[in-house]
Amino acid sequence: MEFLDLPASSAARGTVRLPGSKSISNRVLLLAALAQGTTIVRALLDSDDTRVMLDALRALGVGVARLKDTSGRDSDDYEITGVGGAFPVKQAELFLGNAGTAFRSLTAACALSGGEYVLKGVARMHERPIGDLVDALRRLGARIDYLGQEGFPPLKIYPAEIAGDTTEVRGDVSSQFLTGLLMALPLRQRNTTIEVAGELISKPYIGITLAMLRRFGVEIARDGWQRFDIPAAARYQSPGEIWVEGDASSASYFLAAGAIGGGPVRVEGVGRDSVQGDVRFADALAKMGAQIAMGPNWIEASAPADGRLKAIDLDCNHIPDAAMTLAVAALFADGVTMLTNIASWRVKETDRIAAMATELRKVGATVEEGADFIRITPPHASRLTPHTVIDTYDDHRMAMCLSLVTLGGVPVRINDPACVNKTFPTYFKTFAGIAQ
Repeated sequence: MEFLDLPASSAARGTVRLPGSKSISNRVLLLAALAQGTTIVRALLDSDDTRVMLDALRALGVGVARLKDTSGRDSDDYEITGVGGAFPVKQAELFLGNAGTAFRSLTAACALSGGEYVLKGVARMHERPIGDLVDALRRLGARIDYLGQEGFPPLKIYPAEIAGDTTEVRGDVSSQFLTGLLMALPLRQRNTTIEVAGELISKPYIGITLAMLRRFGVEIARDGWQRFDIPAAARYQSPGEIWVEGDASSASYFLAAGAIGGGPVRVEGVGRDSVQGDVRFADALAKMGAQIAMGPNWIEASAPADGRLKAIDLDCNHIPDAAMTLAVAALFADGVTMLTNIASWRVKETDRIAAMATELRKVGATVEEGADFIRITPPHASRLTPHTVIDTYDDHRMAMCLSLVTLGGVPVRINDPACVNKTFPTYFKTFAGIAQ
């Protein structure tokens, strides 16, 4: 197995320009594909997850062209020629890696496109549940078969008459199920209602979805977070040009580095005006005592005035991905940190609660885990175990979070560092630029 040895650090300071948001990138790509007209997508994230989405859209008949910069080299800008409705290619097999947003949203869009499609991914994707989304689509008349275990990918989708006007989806497993429905159902051009059963987790991600729909001309009426009404008049129309914000989840690693390692560390690309809920990670750091400053498009973090973070007890429904970074920051806090309402961690790229508990114990923490919480007690006097070998579980966020351990003045080894290619291929180089 490949590995990367990270040296011990004692401080962090500098400025980081964030890569584009994965959540926004894949939403924008799909909406641009379904829209009428051509969309120039600026500052698209260049990562494994966006590449599989681009490949899938090409296979489905969408025009995709990467634009050049002024020097003639490939840029991060793309021209997407929308198909103005359902996908024109009616038979395709799509490989979607471990890209959850792409898999869930394309399942819904393909189910409404009147074709025969096979959707598959890596082994871990075939362990991530999708039954609630499939059930919701079947209630509307979709024909979808499981090619392996019931309730899990891979899937085969058949042409079907989509007839119902109301469907229901569980909200307590993954917000991506609701996102997929919200993005696909305007294709019906009929009044359709989605009812959410139970408590909707990760509400800010639905906020991103609704914001992106508005950019493409579709306004969804909602009753709280329990009912969403898609109007028959809904039509996707290209906005002409759209910029992708920096990734707020990725911002969390550098902001935490500033809070742990003195700082200041400034991230550019997200700020007060961001549509991403994960910018509220900065509020969580502030509760831990970090000094936070924020502008329209930047956030800056420094250590508390007394140099020591404080433990917190926090409901993390609003920052499910960024909350992982808090679990590592807890190693440097006085007291016991409790992170709750994180059940969605169990069905991500790995079982993140179990994985985080295992790796934090390796570096000396005492950890208790439950179905939807993790409780972390840092080692005595914050003496972290040096030369720990960190396993990453093919999970980009595990690798990036645990790199922060080095700010405790101990070197660590990161196994399978290439897993960060999913969302942030240059992460370790960028981190090295601020760690001192």
